[in-house]
Amino acid sequence: MEQRVSLITLGVDDMERSAAFYEALGWARAETPDGVIAFDLIGQTLGLYPKAALAADMGLKPEEVGGFSGITLSHNVREKGDVGAMMAAAEAAGARVIKPAHDIFWGGHIGYFADPDGHVWEVAWNPFSPLGPKGEFQWNGAG
Repeated sequence: MEQRVSLITLGVDDMERSAAFYEALGWARAETPDGVIAFDLIGQTLGLYPKAALAADMGLKPEEVGGFSGITLSHNVREKGDVGAMMAAAEAAGARVIKPAHDIFWGGHIGYFADPDGHVWEVAWNPFSPLGPKGEFQWNGAG
């Protein structure tokens, strides 16, 4: 397996509500076939797909695909102050703030929110991993 993630798919209860949430954060939809809403990212795509259909694809019942799974999606920002601004924008768009922006022991500044379907996002400023010119994240600024 090549070392990359190509597509992140979120199972959602209401496709249009979830799409409106991400659009309120400033994201633009990509053209997609029926049944999928996609947002192109830097080198990946975030896809929204009906939770029940995603569960069926995996051979599961919808109620078997819920709750906090131990995974967070992270959005890194360029400046420390951007964390609080992004958290406020997410809350205004309908997110539930789990933990407001705060300094963290390793020297960064982070906050956590859940999107309308409960998917947990971390917003982080990491002074040890500055973003590249296109916003790409690389651990410890490796390039």
